[in-house]
Amino acid sequence: MNHKKQTRKYIISDFITAAITWFLFFNFRKIVIENAQSYSLVSLLKNVYFYYGIVIVPVFWITLYYLNGYYRFVYRKKIPNEISKTFKTTLIGVVILFFSLLLDDIVDSYKTYYISSAVLFGLQFTLTLLPRIILTRLTILKIRNHQIFFNTLIIGGSSEAIDLFTELTNKKITDGNKFIGFINNPSAKVSTFETLLPCVGTIDKLPEIIKKYAVDEIIIAIPEKDYSDIPEITSWLGFPDITVKAIPGLNHILKGTSKLTNILGTPLIEVSNELMPFWQFALKSFIDYTIGIFSIIVLSPLFLLFAICIKATSKGPVLFQQERIGKNGKPFFLYKFRSMYIDAERNGPNLSKPDDNRTTPFGKFLRKTKLDEIPNFINVVKGNMSIVGPRPERQYYIDQIVKIAPQYLQLQKIKPGITSLGQVKFGYAENVEQMTKRLRYDLLYLQNMSLNTDLLVIYYTLILLLKSRHV
Repeated sequence: MNHKKQTRKYIISDFITAAITWFLFFNFRKIVIENAQSYSLVSLLKNVYFYYGIVIVPVFWITLYYLNGYYRFVYRKKIPNEISKTFKTTLIGVVILFFSLLLDDIVDSYKTYYISSAVLFGLQFTLTLLPRIILTRLTILKIRNHQIFFNTLIIGGSSEAIDLFTELTNKKITDGNKFIGFINNPSAKVSTFETLLPCVGTIDKLPEIIKKYAVDEIIIAIPEKDYSDIPEITSWLGFPDITVKAIPGLNHILKGTSKLTNILGTPLIEVSNELMPFWQFALKSFIDYTIGIFSIIVLSPLFLLFAICIKATSKGPVLFQQERIGKNGKPFFLYKFRSMYIDAERNGPNLSKPDDNRTTPFGKFLRKTKLDEIPNFINVVKGNMSIVGPRPERQYYIDQIVKIAPQYLQLQKIKPGITSLGQVKFGYAENVEQMTKRLRYDLLYLQNMSLNTDLLVIYYTLILLLKSRHV
């Protein structure tokens, strides 16, 4: 499956239909609303505002659709949802365009505003929806004809899992599932499921299994007596662009919102792992990038000053880089001002402490004021980190934390951050035990993610920095 190609089809379709809509609506306004007697196609082509609209308005619609999350899961679309989403987004967009563009129109009465808005809504909704339905319908047909399929992993090896697999594989109209294997119940030893489907590993290897087999969908089929296994399983879920479904009965245990995926066919509950609305994620990324660029520019004199001080007080590079684990378990190099002597970890990984003799004299100042973290903004601009998010750790320590608290891996659903609720409430951790204690605050942030929460974390981080407290 080529997700980018499929997404481009929807974007191009939406852009073209938005441009056609504006062309028709512009003519409607001139001929009907303004009743321009001398209006013609020639005068239209000479109108500079027409050209502004034919480009800017479609871009506005594409942006609105993107913020609404329309271009996600492009192979999972259904026609009823297409109608509903297109209607809602068009209504919002027309209201925005009305107050930004149409309200300045010279009209005889307010009735003209209603007519103008209704025509714009009707054109935009109809012309946008028709090609969307065609694209979605063609995709559904390809799924049913086995031209498009989803690599599917079943978690569970009991009779419930076997019955579910049998039912899904015997359906006359396929949902596109291509079963690559199953993971047995963590508490179970053996399963007769292996006669039908290969066992591809254990739950603790789920990230590796997903990468190896390019898993698109996970179905959890665990019997009620094994519900005790659920907390461990949910700790490993939350991968992007992977659909998670479960047999009825598990939806009240699994974290996240859920919805029924099929009325007439096999009843499965689809679990949503969205931590906050997509538009907030998009805005959060924009804010991160903007603050990152601004901070690097404004703090550039400090970069130069600290570079001179670091070089003058100890041997070694100005910037210290270390591999950390980011979103979805992907490693990246974290940048900081070097505050320790070179080869500080020649005897292996070792967390820093307030009285650490590996720290340089100037490094002690940097660590106390937290100014050694300034180069983290480079990571933000590169897209490795966010302003707010759990602090990134090394794989060496993550392996130790997961043995005590497997739910730590839930933090890998999002980008790590320069500051976090864990930093504000707990501070820096000096050992694995303290990392585990700090984890509860980062999980609390995960459960309450929002732009408002980010603002509060940033505010209290600045307060603590101004008070020169250890955070």
